[in-house]
Amino acid sequence: MTMPNSPFAALRADNRQPDQLRPLSFTPHFAPHATGSVLAAFGNTRVICSATIQPDIPRWMKEQKVPGGWLTAEYSMLPYSTLDRKPRDISKGKLDGRSSEIQRLIGRALRAAIDLRALGPNTLWIDCDVLQADGGTRTASITGACIASALAFERLVREKKLARSPMKALVAAVSVGVVGGVPMLDLAYTEDKEASVDMNLVMTEKLEFVELQGSGEEAVFTDGELEALLTLGRKGVRELITAQQTAIQTGIATPAA
Repeated sequence: MTMPNSPFAALRADNRQPDQLRPLSFTPHFAPHATGSVLAAFGNTRVICSATIQPDIPRWMKEQKVPGGWLTAEYSMLPYSTLDRKPRDISKGKLDGRSSEIQRLIGRALRAAIDLRALGPNTLWIDCDVLQADGGTRTASITGACIASALAFERLVREKKLARSPMKALVAAVSVGVVGGVPMLDLAYTEDKEASVDMNLVMTEKLEFVELQGSGEEAVFTDGELEALLTLGRKGVRELITAQQTAIQTGIATPAA
């Protein structure tokens, strides 16, 4: 197995080293009618992430007298986000199984980072819409949704609708995998397709795990490969958290109109 820092590790198709993230950019306030929003770009993957506060909670919370608020997420890939047109879920009459799994993951990730009691009797709706898919749409969605949520909370505090921000910690996600025997960080689509091991890490800014999703693709992996992937994932999350902090500061300094 070739390790990420090996001088023999071949450059990737986009000339990245195995331990490099794709070029990142976060554009705050991309969706002006949302409480908070950002356009998250991981290389050629682009996702609009928005956070919208509604002054209501699910009926089950009212019936069970559960204090605080709730968070729910929706995820969709727009028809033109892939090379071949992807039909909208509504045209099939049901939510695509993959989309359903991803939006549950987004919801779990954000609920781990947010104090729902501090949210009050409100529901935070997270919407992640994929404009262009080139691998890592779920990790880009989680990372961007965290920024959108933080901006939404800052706006509500500024408007005196919340006493404090319910954000307990930033949360970010990144993909890792073994491609051609080489552990790699932040897989693009062509790499993900060829990976013998594929894993997604969701972590807080303290590098605490929220969720790990990993498997061999008709292959097995060793303790050493797993540790190499976790090391890459931690490095990637640290860099993502730094980028999130910058994006949030930029969004606060230039609030939406």
